[in-house]
Amino acid sequence: MQQKRNIQIIEWEDLDKRKFYSFGLFMTMAIRATVYPATLIRTRLQVQKGKSLYTGTYDAFCKILRSEGLRGLYRGFMVNTFTLISGQAYITTYELVRKYVSNYSKDNTLKSLVAGGSASLVAQSITVPIDVISQQLMMQGQGEHLTRFKVKPKSSGAKPSISFGQTRDIIAQIFAADGIRGFYRGYVASLLTYIPNSAVWWPFYHFYAEQLSKMAPSDCPHLLLQAMAGPLAAATASTVTNPMDVVRARVQVEGQTSVIETFNQLIREEGFWGMTKGLSARIISSTPTAIVMVVGYETLKKLSLRPELVDSRHW
Repeated sequence: MQQKRNIQIIEWEDLDKRKFYSFGLFMTMAIRATVYPATLIRTRLQVQKGKSLYTGTYDAFCKILRSEGLRGLYRGFMVNTFTLISGQAYITTYELVRKYVSNYSKDNTLKSLVAGGSASLVAQSITVPIDVISQQLMMQGQGEHLTRFKVKPKSSGAKPSISFGQTRDIIAQIFAADGIRGFYRGYVASLLTYIPNSAVWWPFYHFYAEQLSKMAPSDCPHLLLQAMAGPLAAATASTVTNPMDVVRARVQVEGQTSVIETFNQLIREEGFWGMTKGLSARIISSTPTAIVMVVGYETLKKLSLRPELVDSRHW
């Protein structure tokens, strides 16, 4: 018998799908725009050798802003917006798999773990080519000497290249060097990073929210508790999966072919602490991401409830 939960979970069958997808696109775009600078900083920190370019997250932020301006923090952002497709695929897969698993088990931890991992598998199959291109663009500027591909300089007097001009340049270079396989470089490393991350995040999110609900006053808004649970789950998942995230970034940016060789090289050159590179930036980026995502996602589900269920959910 499943224990009664203090915070009731809105399931797939409770939603008006038209509202859910309409509001979902806007929410996903807002989240990505908010946290993109931290994602760019994390990538550069993970790819650099030792502390050759930046000493930490704040140092990277200041140097990029000073030398490349605000635009430098959003290199590759236009390409990255195509991950909106993967975001919708992730949400749909997560909710449908939860519904499917519930036919066999009512255990929320199991449903969250299986659905989270499955959603990440589908999303990463769409996201990896976009990530490969956007990460190459992220490394232009101060970090361009660390990457295989560089945007060709324009002749003097020519107008600055717009984002899509640079993107075409990078795509052409990747295809010329590696063919179609080049756009899936690091695919295995991405799966090994994000499937566990997603599978860990959802169970811990529901766990932390439920534990907080037991400690909070009965009239405390559920949305506040969920907003607190999100960053806790994100920090937990980020810490567990960061070593593979460092390997993934290096495989995709440096053009390494073997996950194991890249991992061994990192250990040889930088030791255990190499596994923690970019962790602070990852947690910093995941905290607002988790808050915005949780508040946005739970609000989205509340707004998308079928009319007859609106008054049955406390938040």
